[in-house]
Amino acid sequence: MGFKKLLASLGAGGASVETELTEINVVPGGVVQGEVRIQGGSVPQQIEGLSVGLQARVEVEGGDQEAKQDIEFARLKLGGAFEVQAGAVHVVPFGLDIPWETPVTNIAGQQLRGMDIGVTTELAIARAVDSGDLDPISVHPLPAQQALLDAFIELGFRFKSADMERGHIRGTRQKLPFYQEIEFLPPQQYRGLNQVELTFIADDREMDVILEMDRKGGMFSESSDSYRAFQVGLHDFQSTDWAGYINQWLAQVGGRRNWL
Repeated sequence: MGFKKLLASLGAGGASVETELTEINVVPGGVVQGEVRIQGGSVPQQIEGLSVGLQARVEVEGGDQEAKQDIEFARLKLGGAFEVQAGAVHVVPFGLDIPWETPVTNIAGQQLRGMDIGVTTELAIARAVDSGDLDPISVHPLPAQQALLDAFIELGFRFKSADMERGHIRGTRQKLPFYQEIEFLPPQQYRGLNQVELTFIADDREMDVILEMDRKGGMFSESSDSYRAFQVGLHDFQSTDWAGYINQWLAQVGGRRNWL
């Protein structure tokens, strides 16, 4: 499966650059593979540098306003300087590692709205930089993440939305400058609940799972029992009944507060 994007021609008679991804479907901790094809123009050109990276468009809060910001969170340099002869084709293959913390963009075959993550290509020539458009990738959940998502569906929750926010969640293994929140709407039996927010922050061994209840009428503070963080092994998650675990937590908090 290929996905191609063409960068602008590098000046009159200059080279053009095309990036093709071999497969756009990836998982956190995986690799997105592809190649960059540089088509020589009518004159030889000295290429000073070529790189690919991963970019996400995240929400940034400032005062009472929210804005979107493009954040690059991985980069791979593809060799050193080289010359492209007139009319020649220079092909550079690459394998770009997907960080374990990368947010998911696809759940159960559904592309999540607003989850803009993809590969960027950057080529430097004559001290100028030509950056291409974003080549989108589709990031699917790890099996351990899918188990938690399936638990919410089993309990009758419905997916509402997802976003990526700039910032850091204290007490987690987070290294990226942003994190993802996946929001679910509750079924009727959780009548006092507005929504539940779910965040995954993984590394190569396990992941932090952060759950936060949003009660109708207002959000609890993180210090209250509406906020729960726990660790899940990426390879031993099958031993837990996650639907039962989530339901027990919701019932405990709701029962104490008399709103479930």
